[in-house]
Amino acid sequence: MSDSQLREDIVEIGRRLWLRGFVASNDGNISVRVADDRVLMTPTAVSKGFMTPDMMVITDMDGTLVSGAPGRKPSSEIKMHLVAYRQRPDVKAVVHAHPPLATGFAVAGIPLDRAVLAEVVTTLGSIPIAEYATPSTQELPDAVKPYVGAHDGLLLANHGALALGADLFGAYYKMETIEHFARISLVARQLGRENLLSRDEVDRLQGLRTRYGIASPAPVCVDETPGARRGPDEAVNCQAVYAPATSGERLVPDPGTVPAVEAGSVGTNGGIRLTYAQLTALIDDAVAQVAEGLGLKR
Repeated sequence: MSDSQLREDIVEIGRRLWLRGFVASNDGNISVRVADDRVLMTPTAVSKGFMTPDMMVITDMDGTLVSGAPGRKPSSEIKMHLVAYRQRPDVKAVVHAHPPLATGFAVAGIPLDRAVLAEVVTTLGSIPIAEYATPSTQELPDAVKPYVGAHDGLLLANHGALALGADLFGAYYKMETIEHFARISLVARQLGRENLLSRDEVDRLQGLRTRYGIASPAPVCVDETPGARRGPDEAVNCQAVYAPATSGERLVPDPGTVPAVEAGSVGTNGGIRLTYAQLTALIDDAVAQVAEGLGLKR
């Protein structure tokens, strides 16, 4: 692909990130490897929604500026991109953004590693959380390094998300998948029940990768501990997914399994249980008393 087309693609992906609310202000960065020792990437201090092709810069594999418009410098987080390229020869593009829901999981310290969606298990496997590191420092590439060998998508604790791909749009679409998965997982938990795929089903989905030629840097492995965090000193050589031994196990209790408490009585947590009719009557009575106190007719 030509240099001009790659620049246009970066501009388009930046626009999509901004339009979808995955970045704000000057957040995020995008890069593509154009040669063994050259990377084309977004400059620092620009809104990703309003870039032009001439803004892009080229660096070597040490992050040193090779060429670019006067005054333009590479993103201060370039080292995070470079560690992915060094660890994974198959990676040709990197997208970093701050999608709100996925970043919310990162802030809460909750990895997206449950066997919830077949499509996610088949493509990304799991989305772990890299330990927190100060942005724009060597700590950041050091934090993501243990994970990029086995994952195409990961969360950055208290920071954002990172997606790797064989090309620019491949990396961008994985960022979309990360945020989409976070949204669905959050909604399911808010509804009170998150039904998980069984371990047998996860094994079957693993087989689909081979059947349909879905490229992945590492195999899926079943994790015994939901939400387990893996530190930088632990080897990450598979995509750990939490899946129950049998299908239908819920990590969030089904409201129907909560022991019934008679209306008007005190629950085990000290709260008073009321029916809708009782609650409505109490509200009407309170409104009537306030109106009477103000000398108003109701």
